[in-house]
Amino acid sequence: MVTVRQAAVAGAFYPRDAAELAADARRYLEQAAPASGTDRVAPKALIVPHAGYVYSAAVAATAYARLAGIRDIVRRVVLLGPAHYVPIQGLAASSASSFATPLGEVPVDQRAIESLHDLPEVAVRDDAHRPEHCLEVQLPFLQIILNDFAIVPLLVGAATYGEVRAVIDRLWDGRETLFVISSDLSHYYPYETARRLDAETAASIVALEAEAIGDEQACGRVPIGGLLLAARDHGLHGVVTDLRTSGDTAGSRSRVVGYGSFLFT
Repeated sequence: MVTVRQAAVAGAFYPRDAAELAADARRYLEQAAPASGTDRVAPKALIVPHAGYVYSAAVAATAYARLAGIRDIVRRVVLLGPAHYVPIQGLAASSASSFATPLGEVPVDQRAIESLHDLPEVAVRDDAHRPEHCLEVQLPFLQIILNDFAIVPLLVGAATYGEVRAVIDRLWDGRETLFVISSDLSHYYPYETARRLDAETAASIVALEAEAIGDEQACGRVPIGGLLLAARDHGLHGVVTDLRTSGDTAGSRSRVVGYGSFLFT
């Protein structure tokens, strides 16, 4: 059992210094703040990218900025993203009591994780969480934009959309629960090819067409697919808040990674 899951990518994907990290996150959020009066419905779920902040944080912030109006309402954030480093079957939960970033520790809702124990696709795998960046990079934004909250960190490996949807349905609850799906889009295509692929992916996401998203279109295709199935069942509607590539933010356009942010209300 792990007491505190320590930050694995501080100083690499985002600043190690707490003051610098907080200033960066606030700057991204302020630049992405929606026009006054444009957000009338609180989001139930987000899809946001998970690259290094210089590449994707500005894109992620366009979704996170929309949480300002419910900062006092959200008490639990269910985080789902693809396992990049350790092969897993199904979904991997964590035994940690909290996840640490330079901004402090975020408590883990272990009671929520215990409620998943009868689902055969869910197992505790601290080895998968230890090096993983896809959930960790979301935490500083949540620490800045929300007040008092806990997380349910879940990595997704070889799982079906239906298995992910079962977990989402189990944890659905009310306005106090927010779902955050961590995923980048296309990887290492030329700029124009990536833009075309990402536009197709975004259209499928907004249309809640999980089956239309191919392996090459999103590294988090499976958690996205599970969310889209749940969104259909619960009557959610998706919108794009931003769609860019690393060629638009901080890199060459010869081989780019796609980033999109989406809200579901």
